[in-house]
Order: sequence, then structure tokens, then C-alpha cells
Amino acid sequence: MSEPARAEPPRAALEVRVGSATNALQPMPGASRPLAAGASQWLGLGLVAAAAAGADQLTKSFVSSRLALGHAVDVVGPLTIHNVRNTGIAFGLFADATSVVIALTGVAIGALLLFFARSGRRHPLLPAAVGLVLGGSSSNLADRLRLGHVTDFLDLDYWPAFNLADTFIVVGVGLLFLSFVAADRSSVAVGTSPLSRS
Repeated sequence: MSEPARAEPPRAALEVRVGSATNALQPMPGASRPLAAGASQWLGLGLVAAAAAGADQLTKSFVSSRLALGHAVDVVGPLTIHNVRNTGIAFGLFADATSVVIALTGVAIGALLLFFARSGRRHPLLPAAVGLVLGGSSSNLADRLRLGHVTDFLDLDYWPAFNLADTFIVVGVGLLFLSFVAADRSSVAVGTSPLSRS
């Protein structure tokens, strides 16, 4: 009499990992989620950029219509509203090379959009950060193309005059730096978590 056939033990499911690592048992957190900007990131970027450019254009128009060129009004402490024209970039650099400034700004805007398209989901701050830089840069670029100069009106005794677009650009660059640092720390934390150790 023959023995009944023994049931074979179930085979372990084959695990396929995307990406590569020096330790094959370590999961790849970056490979599991796309970094390219999606619809919500582009929407956030567009709203922030439009708001920044709109606020900058509104304040420049108000100052230009209410204050004669070269005139200033004291606000508080060292801050004055001073209507000045700037054909260059920050601190008066490239003052006599408007076409160079326009070309450099256009290249910077294109590079920024390309970066965002590829990495817009890297950190939640990126749409706001890139939106501020893009809105400020685009607003100043539009003025240079249309007028040949930008209107600066925020004047501190110890600092060259600037406008809201310049402020948005500086704040946006700061947020970009913070988002890079936060994203890198998050990646390191995920890579060294107990679940990812062999």
C-alpha cells in the first residue's frame, strides 16, 4: 500500500526591489515614491507665483503713481518709501546691461521650472518656495521687458533700495534651502529606521 503524497510547504513569495543599494536587504525609500511634480504641486506653485507677482506689480504701480521719481517718504526708523529706478539687478549690478539681465533671468526661470517638474514632490515647502522665486523673478523680468527697468521703493539707510519681488526671491531661496535640508534629513531618518535595518 503506497503512502499518501505529502503536501509541499508553500514557497516564499519572491520580493522584487526597485533601485539598488550597497546592502541588498535595505529598502529604497526614494524608489517607492515619484518626485516629479503632480497637479497639486503645479497648482500650488501657480497660486503662489501669481500672488507674489500681483502684489509686486500692485505696489510698484502705487508708488510710481503717488510718488515722483527720486522722492522719498519716511515710514518708521530707517525705512523710507523711495521711488528709484534700477536697470540692473540687486545692488545695482549690471546696471548698463539690461539685455544680459533679461537673458540671465530667463535662463534662471527655465532652470527653476525644470527642477520643479522633476522634484516638486521632494518636500511640501517646494511649491511655495519655487512659487515665490518664480513670481518675484517673473515680475521683475516683465518690468525690464516692458519698461527697461524695475521700480525699487523699499529703502533702508544701510541697504540698497529693493522691492517686493526682491523680498519674495530672497524668502523663496531661504525656503528652498530649508526644504533641501529637511528632505535630506528625512531621507537619512527613513534609511536608518529600525524597519530598514537588516
